Amino acid sequence: MLELTMATVGGEDAGATAGMVMAEADSVPGAVLRVGRDAAQCRLVTPDDWLFVSRVHLEFRCGPGGEWSMGWLRGSQDDPASEVRVRFGSPQGPGQPVPYGGVVELPRGASGEIVVLDRSGPRSVNVGFYQEN
Repeated sequence: MLELTMATVGGEDAGATAGMVMAEADSVPGAVLRVGRDAAQCRLVTPDDWLFVSRVHLEFRCGPGGEWSMGWLRGSQDDPASEVRVRFGSPQGPGQPVPYGGVVELPRGASGEIVVLDRSGPRSVNVGFYQEN
């Protein structure tokens, strides 16, 4: 099972965890959880006016062996308005950058955080994850 917790943080809310939402999915091949502005396609939905987040920005997908990966989906722009970073374990430091259109494997039993940073201001979408063994 993959468990996700999302918080949207604006400049005035730095350090706060208000507005947290959760989603989970069993580790069944083909299972998908998405993060973005489009409520019709995403289980975790960001504010509609946060245009640095694509309609479907992140996709967590379960592979054939029950393993999970996270992909930063390419949007309609060649140059994204955000950057995405991943931190494994205790979320400290800036994390590792995820390439635009890239995929990161989430090790079994792993926990951590995916951070979507607005390049134009102090806003972020923080998605904590925990994958059971």
